[in-house]
Amino acid sequence: MIWVERVASDEAFEEVFAIRKEVFVDEQGVPEIEEYDGYEPISIHYLACIDGVPAGCARWRVTPYHQVKLERFAVRKPWRDKGIGKAVLFKMLEEIPSNMPVILHAQESAMGFYQKAGFVAEGERFFECDIPHFRMVYKPNE
Repeated sequence: MIWVERVASDEAFEEVFAIRKEVFVDEQGVPEIEEYDGYEPISIHYLACIDGVPAGCARWRVTPYHQVKLERFAVRKPWRDKGIGKAVLFKMLEEIPSNMPVILHAQESAMGFYQKAGFVAEGERFFECDIPHFRMVYKPNE
């Protein structure tokens, strides 16, 4: 069973950061200085567990442009393709302010996942930490 919660304890934050280190730093080679940024304290973090085991995470924050930006989606390798990312995404979409545009920077390899959930790519391909990304906007009715 998949369970997703808004992070509220130090222990849950430790799990989130451990997942992000495993996926982004160790697996994808993102420098730690880039992975953990000044937005940690102002972001709303989520932790997903499957059968009680921490398996995925993400966060959202309000940008200076009054948009909600979804970020740092990560799922540990053994639990990929089991609905963890989808569960986190939909939990976040339920809880974010409904009166603000929702955006994200999708790794090119994950664009199909976000497109199925109602996100549309806008603009040109760009790189973050040497990984190709596209800006995507949530447009569920299109």
